[in-house]
Amino acid sequence: MEDDELRQAMAVLEAYSAQLEALNRQARLLQVSLEDTTRAKEAFKALVDAKEGDDLLIPVGASSFVHAKATGNKKAIVGIGNRLSTEKDLDEAITFMENLVSDLSKSLREVVGAISEIERTAAELTAAVQNEYRYREQSVQ
Repeated sequence: MEDDELRQAMAVLEAYSAQLEALNRQARLLQVSLEDTTRAKEAFKALVDAKEGDDLLIPVGASSFVHAKATGNKKAIVGIGNRLSTEKDLDEAITFMENLVSDLSKSLREVVGAISEIERTAAELTAAVQNEYRYREQSVQ
């Protein structure tokens, strides 16, 4: 391996490191969104099954809940993206959340796959660079 190739390999390893950092942040955000969406879906399911006057615990985020009483209203305000919300029947809201969970899960799998691929490629390149350094050390001695 020539000196230029070695420098280029080191630059590529630094780029991989930056990509991995960004992908790990993205994976954490997707995981948080997935958990939040799943909680919302479960809350909607509890509301569908509730009878008027039933006591409920409604998640409000940050692992916090409020006590509430069920009403006859079977609608929810659902965030649909970009800080927009719309009113939906609870069954529609559940379906929307199920689809969102599916999309988030798929995205998370893709990001995890990309992380794995970059880690594998980076490990191979790291091994090649280390071998080159060992070869150079032995040649000097």
